[in-house]
Amino acid sequence: MKLTVQGHETYAYTGGKPFDPAKPTVVMIHGVLNDHSVWILQSRYLAHHGWNVLAVDLPGHCRSAGEAPASVEAAAGFIAALLDAAGVARAALVGHSWGSLIALETASNLKARISHLVLVGTAFPMKVTPALLEASLNAPLEAMKMINVFSRATLAAPPSALGPGTWVYGAAMALNKRVLASNPTVNVFHRGFTACDQYANGLQAMAAVTCPVLFLLGAQDQMTTPKAAQSLVQQARESGKTYQVVNVPMGHHQMNESPEETLKAIKEFLQV
Repeated sequence: MKLTVQGHETYAYTGGKPFDPAKPTVVMIHGVLNDHSVWILQSRYLAHHGWNVLAVDLPGHCRSAGEAPASVEAAAGFIAALLDAAGVARAALVGHSWGSLIALETASNLKARISHLVLVGTAFPMKVTPALLEASLNAPLEAMKMINVFSRATLAAPPSALGPGTWVYGAAMALNKRVLASNPTVNVFHRGFTACDQYANGLQAMAAVTCPVLFLLGAQDQMTTPKAAQSLVQQARESGKTYQVVNVPMGHHQMNESPEETLKAIKEFLQV
């Protein structure tokens, strides 16, 4: 599905089903050097079970034009504009890694317009080591190798995700290279990591959220460890949120390393 958002053509995968304004909507937001395809199992299931799905390519990434967001706040403004462009009055947000911060900031701004908030592989602060920031700018291939070692807890995806025997490290490297090459004017790798590193509004944003929150964490995640999400969990608790914490096996890419557990947690939470 293509929409004009903030004056630019934006692509959102709908899970193989036409967009139906009468149905509830879930927006799925990818992380750094990813695109809509990381949500393939979850987006298709939800689209075939009563939901509109908008699994978006962020601006300046792959099929979406426009300026690649330089901050979490700018990306959150894009998601709000996406909802307006699609004519969606209320939506659930599901974000992974950098996308989880974007979803959090969006939910804090839009309040009751967001029905559910799912934070997959989240952390706050989401600091990036200086060495990795520097490598993402000046040696992106080496940085990709680094993040894919730390992001992965398995070498072969379960059959329900990417197909039997898929080499998840190789598949992730190929996706990362494709996303980076999709924008010849901006290094979206370094820009995305910088946005994560500089985001400072996480606790205030969580305090302002008005919808139920799901923290969906990877038990073996070395990029955003479950411990690194605890400041947000504590803020949700202290501010009286309805929230859940679900730990799934494997690492940072829960969507294809623990696809069925991730889908189960999301679909059950969306019924709250």
